[in-house]
Amino acid sequence: MQAMKILIVRFSSIGDIILTTPVIRCLKMQMQGVEIHFVTKEVFKETVINNPYLSKVHLFKSDVSEIYNELKKEKFDLVIDLHKNLRSLRLKWFLKTKSISFDKLNFQKFLTVRFKIKKALPQKHIVERYLETLTLLGIKDDGKGLDYFLSINDFVDVKTLYLKNAVTNFAVLVAGGSYFTKQIPLNKLIEICERVQTPLIILGGNTDKFIGDELKKQFPAIINLCGALTLNQSASVIKQASLIITSDTGLMHMAAAFNKKIISVWGNTIPEFGMSPYKPHPDNQMMEVENLPCRPCSKLGYNKCPRGHFKCMNEIDVSAMKL
Repeated sequence: MQAMKILIVRFSSIGDIILTTPVIRCLKMQMQGVEIHFVTKEVFKETVINNPYLSKVHLFKSDVSEIYNELKKEKFDLVIDLHKNLRSLRLKWFLKTKSISFDKLNFQKFLTVRFKIKKALPQKHIVERYLETLTLLGIKDDGKGLDYFLSINDFVDVKTLYLKNAVTNFAVLVAGGSYFTKQIPLNKLIEICERVQTPLIILGGNTDKFIGDELKKQFPAIINLCGALTLNQSASVIKQASLIITSDTGLMHMAAAFNKKIISVWGNTIPEFGMSPYKPHPDNQMMEVENLPCRPCSKLGYNKCPRGHFKCMNEIDVSAMKL
C-alpha cells in the first residue's frame, strides 16, 4: 500500500508556525510511512526548514498561487488546513483533494473583542485544538510539547562571544513585536533593564534597532543584538538563556519549545485566545493589566492604541516580575 502524502497549510507567522509542530510530529510518528509536506511564506522558512519530520517544505514569496502547479504535481492525499482563510480555501479548491480544516473560532473571538465575553472562548490551547482537528485520523496528543530545530550553522556561542565565559546565566529581553499594541513600550523596557540582575541580551529584528540602541545608551552593559542575527541564530541564543522576557511574540513560542522560563507581557491580546506559552515551565509568569474595559481591543493588534492611553502595557507592574 502506498504511503499517504499530506500537505499542512500554515502561511504565517513565526509563532503560529511553531504552534503547528506537535501536529507535524504526531502525524509522522503515529501514521505508518506518512510523507508530510508543509507550505508557508519564504520569509518564515527558518521555522520549519530543519524539521526532520517534514519530507518537503514548499515556499512562496507573496501569494501561494505562485506555487499552485508545484503543489498540484505532488498529488497529495490530504490537505490539513491550519490557516483557514480565503487564500487557503482557494488553494484547496485548486488542489481538489480531501481536506481537513481547523476551526479558527472567529465568531467567538469577535464576541470577546467586541463585547468582552471571554467565556465564549474554549478553555483550550490552540495546540490542543489543532490536534483535535486530526481526531478522524486517529492522531493523539503525545504530550511532548512544541518543537524547534536548529542546524549546527545556527549556533551562536553566547558565553564565548558576548559574555567572555565570565558567567553561566543570562536573560533575554525581546524588543518589538508584530503589532505596536503587542510590544512592550520603551519606558517599560527601561524599567525591566533596571531590575534584571544577570547579564541581559536584547533580541529583535531590523525594525527594533532603535529600541536596542536606546537601551544600550542607558545601560551600557547590556548586549544589543537587535537586527544582528538571523531568526535561527536568535533561537540559538534563546536556547542558551535562563530567562526570556517577552510580549506575545513568535520568540515567546520559540522559548516555550525550548522549555525556558518565560515572563510574558500581554498588551491588547489575552492568553484566553489560546496562544499562551504551551506546556509552560513551572516558573513562568504572565503579566497583564486585568479588568481593563477596552481589553482585548483586537485578536491581532494595531499600529497604535485605539484609545490613545495604551494602559494595557503602560500600567504593567514591572516590580511584580519574578526575575
